[in-house]
Amino acid sequence: MAAVAPDPLTPLLVAVPVVILACRAGAQLLRRLGQPPVVGEILVGILFGPSLLGWLWPGAQTWLFPQSALPYIGVLGNIGLLVFMFLVGLELDLKSLRGHSRTAVAVSQAGIALPLLLGTLLALGMYGDFAPSGTEKLPFVLFIAVSMSITAFPVLARILTDRGLYRTRVGALAMASAAVDDVSAWCLLAAVVAVTKSNSPLEALTTAGYALAFAAVMFLVVRPLLARWAARAERRYADTVVLVVLFSGLSLAAFATDRIGVHALFGAFLFGVVTPRGSRRIEVTAARMRAFAVPVLLPLFFVSTGLKTDVGLLGGSGTQWLWAGAVLAVAVAGKWGGGTLAARLSGRDWRDSMSLGALMNCRGLTELIVLNIGLGLGVIGPELFTVLVLMALLTTAMTTPALTRIRKGIDEEPERETAGTGQDEPALEIARTR
Repeated sequence: MAAVAPDPLTPLLVAVPVVILACRAGAQLLRRLGQPPVVGEILVGILFGPSLLGWLWPGAQTWLFPQSALPYIGVLGNIGLLVFMFLVGLELDLKSLRGHSRTAVAVSQAGIALPLLLGTLLALGMYGDFAPSGTEKLPFVLFIAVSMSITAFPVLARILTDRGLYRTRVGALAMASAAVDDVSAWCLLAAVVAVTKSNSPLEALTTAGYALAFAAVMFLVVRPLLARWAARAERRYADTVVLVVLFSGLSLAAFATDRIGVHALFGAFLFGVVTPRGSRRIEVTAARMRAFAVPVLLPLFFVSTGLKTDVGLLGGSGTQWLWAGAVLAVAVAGKWGGGTLAARLSGRDWRDSMSLGALMNCRGLTELIVLNIGLGLGVIGPELFTVLVLMALLTTAMTTPALTRIRKGIDEEPERETAGTGQDEPALEIARTR
């Protein structure tokens, strides 16, 4: 008689509330210390993994996260991630570029170009020591270069909100720059995924062509259809109907991009971008999705990431810690340095330029998403994954103290072009939750 597989529901009923409560506590603690809540959530995920709990008390970690439950924890976390990416796309309002387009484009593109260059040089040096067996050099180099160029739009919004900078000139410019950076970085990552999954240049070009065709359909067909449907929904449909339609839409869009070969997250993000703004029912529905996905499902993603992060893998080798220091130095020099120089050359004073550079250096949850994609594709291994997770944690944690030091003694003036228009309210909402 075949053995009956253990029921994963029982361990999930323990693991899920433990994870949710621990991440909540970690977020609140770090927020009291002046850090974005995501820093506490990343830390909690790492502490649950082999870096601490699995090292000090492996039996407790195995009991809390048995192998039978891990796939379900990962799936629930990824569903939360899909909803979160939809919300990021929905709240990514490019109208914030108004009045700042020249500087925002300069800062964002310099904050991508310099990290890409430095990341490429770094990856060429790391390839022999860190690339998994069988990984070709081009996908490895491209992925490391792109991972150096990430800015966390939602976390940046939260920092600006907590510091009262959201509606200042520097805050508006930072949000505009991060919006352009976000779109550019996701496009680059989609290209890297296509190259990694393809067996030939022709196949990579075919995947890119399908992705562009899908984006065109989303903007030219789905967007106007959604706009007309949203107008009718205000009068005819209940909020629950809108919830079902939006969740189904983001799921189908995610399925389409997954089948194309550029990862499901891109579809959810793009569906959020084309979803119309200004509809009361859509705003209420988005708030409901956020209220569940962010505090309940996303912590499971942080723990899934933490379970793959093992600082012990670096403990026996001074060379690996030197490489970790090099990764951090390149990450900071590329984003902070590139953003600062571009802002200065665009006519901003040094203090504003340094502030923008520091904000663009914030990576947060967005970087973790990218790293998990790379690990899932086999482009990076556990050692480099751990190094890059630590880099994401440190660059996010240094943003607020650096901003405090740079802006010390300055009385901020509101940004008249965006204050009071209401166009930033969705982004303010995601800032409060993330």
